[in-house]
Amino acid sequence: MCSIMGYAGTDLTREELLAGFQRTKSRGPDDSRALDVPGGTLLFHRLAIMGPQPEGMQPFTAPDGSAVVCNGELYWFRKVKRELEAKGYTFRSGSDCELLLPLWREYGEGMFAMLDAEFALVLYDAPTGQFIAARDPIGIRPLYYGYSKSGHILFASEPKNLVGLTAKIMPFPPGYYYRDGVFRCYRDMTQVDRVCTDSLDEICRSIKELLIQGVAKRLDADVPVGFLLSGGLDSSLVCAIAARLLDRPIETYAIGMRADAIDLKYARQVAEHIGSNHHEIYMTEQDVLDALETVVYTLGTYDITTIRASMGMYLLCKAIHEQSDIRVLLTGEISDELFGYKYTDFAPSPAAFQAESEKRIRELHMYDVLRADRCISANSLEARVPFGDLEFVQYVMSIDPAKKMNVYGKGKYLLRRAFAGDYLPQSILQREKAAFSDAVGHSMVDDLKAYAETVYGDDWRQRAERYAYHAKPFTKESLLYREIFEKYYPGQAEMVVDFWMPNKSWEGCDVDDPSARVLSNYGASGQ
Repeated sequence: MCSIMGYAGTDLTREELLAGFQRTKSRGPDDSRALDVPGGTLLFHRLAIMGPQPEGMQPFTAPDGSAVVCNGELYWFRKVKRELEAKGYTFRSGSDCELLLPLWREYGEGMFAMLDAEFALVLYDAPTGQFIAARDPIGIRPLYYGYSKSGHILFASEPKNLVGLTAKIMPFPPGYYYRDGVFRCYRDMTQVDRVCTDSLDEICRSIKELLIQGVAKRLDADVPVGFLLSGGLDSSLVCAIAARLLDRPIETYAIGMRADAIDLKYARQVAEHIGSNHHEIYMTEQDVLDALETVVYTLGTYDITTIRASMGMYLLCKAIHEQSDIRVLLTGEISDELFGYKYTDFAPSPAAFQAESEKRIRELHMYDVLRADRCISANSLEARVPFGDLEFVQYVMSIDPAKKMNVYGKGKYLLRRAFAGDYLPQSILQREKAAFSDAVGHSMVDDLKAYAETVYGDDWRQRAERYAYHAKPFTKESLLYREIFEKYYPGQAEMVVDFWMPNKSWEGCDVDDPSARVLSNYGASGQ
């Protein structure tokens, strides 16, 4: 990961900007630079991944005075680089992001829809004197914005950069670019031009080919790559595909509660099957409680599901950072939003299933994707998400939702069928979905709830009222998280649209806890 910041004004001092920017130094510990341009400033913390030599340091500049900072990975950039070189452009580094200014000069705003990338950028266009910002269509790379007291816009990788510099911090919408004071959509991943009515065999063949391609392009790095392996279907598939593509032992990592870890045994089975160098990390109740405030501050959210699922992920990434030379991690996020959660088994119709998938894709950047980004980047690592590959997402979203619904007696049937064979042990391929926050050990969530009981008494509802301006806490646990959040991000709860919960309007989904374990169809998922 890297960290970026851009300010289209001059009333805030460089010292004020640097103070806010320093809060995300962990995203880019290798080098830092600030560049004043006419009418503003661009700032960059570097985590060197592609072209790690000094020449790859940002901001990149052009002869006309334009400049850009970008936190991103441009896939297949070597091919695009050759095309630009044929047009007369020259490059000083092996960095993929050095292509951005030439691409801007060639295609202008049209370049954003062309990028096969996960990115967030701020660009100063010298010929017009304008600041342009943009974010990838899924929102895998973070970007936030706000306005100074004088009304000038600021952009930053994380909300913690903007605390104290702006009255209201908001997420930059994925798939949009900003120019001339206006946010414009350049790509909406939830919109389907044509419903795919291929046969099941054809659909599964395409799913397999596209996911393999999505993994392959994310293995390109000039630093060591590792893999998070929970033992669930999604991360296991990513690891199995990568092991085949690389034809050598990959480095896999799993975590669980020392008391009752569920997933560790499954992760071990996958590791043995694919022949990886496997590493297990254990955590305790005290580890979880000790890290809680740090995790909430790191995340910049009060959402129950996100925080629960982040405890294990944060501690695992911390151990990877401390104990290895890994710099890039591949993860299994975004599969659920595409193929369904446990609660989407209750979808009343194909149209309702598709609408729910669209909603989850639009909001991903506030929940699972946010979790992966912050837990990984806080430990100076980079996240790559093969299930978020744009071509893969576009194809799965186009599949007839009647075929994606659980009408087969098994969730995520299409994905399981696509990889039938020897990629994974049959027990893993057919294993039911278990919530990550449960699978690291049921006791972890119970420990957090029990701790909240010790913090609050019977007056907790009155205390919750002070946060009624948005997403009022509805349990002691949610109040605990919200009060930590407000300590660091006072009055900024609208950064998150609401609590992540199953669709309460569906029969069987009107529950008071976001964990899938409270659903009637959870069954043996957490065993």
